[in-house]
Amino acid sequence: MNKYLDNAQQELKRTDHLIYVSLKYTRTVDIIKSIIERLINAYDLGIMALLDMFKEKGMVDKIPKSPGLKTKILRELYKDQKIILEFIDFYHLLRDLSRADFKRKNEFRRHVTMTAMLQEGAVEINIDSITEYYHRTKIFLKLVEKIIETENKGDIAELFKSSVAETDFDRGKL
Repeated sequence: MNKYLDNAQQELKRTDHLIYVSLKYTRTVDIIKSIIERLINAYDLGIMALLDMFKEKGMVDKIPKSPGLKTKILRELYKDQKIILEFIDFYHLLRDLSRADFKRKNEFRRHVTMTAMLQEGAVEINIDSITEYYHRTKIFLKLVEKIIETENKGDIAELFKSSVAETDFDRGKL
């Protein structure tokens, strides 16, 4: 497996622990912020895995250091793939949440909430929503893994459905 994907899986393991152990018992906004940072790291590594694949194929000359420029390249390469573009938008949302001013509500209780003040308005993040963010990140990384396995020759929609099914199966939803 790709070194970037291996590192991304390690980030997901850490995130899993933060959600199902640390957040469960501490119920603080600081843990939610930490989870968001881990999800961003996992996305960064997934994006690097894709860009590395394109660099090996000669479709990308140089991989920039800036996350914004990296996603700009991916947007150009996947301009017709709505699914990938939605994941890139979600990644930017996570980055915005990480940098935003925020308020704490109901700390040390089940309904602990981080309210981030974004330009578009306030975004409330609680245990349920951060868990959903985690699962979306898992699906993204599974999709990246499948794209790399098929060397970007598979149908993205089919790869996405397969990634969702595998992730749901792992969650015990099926």
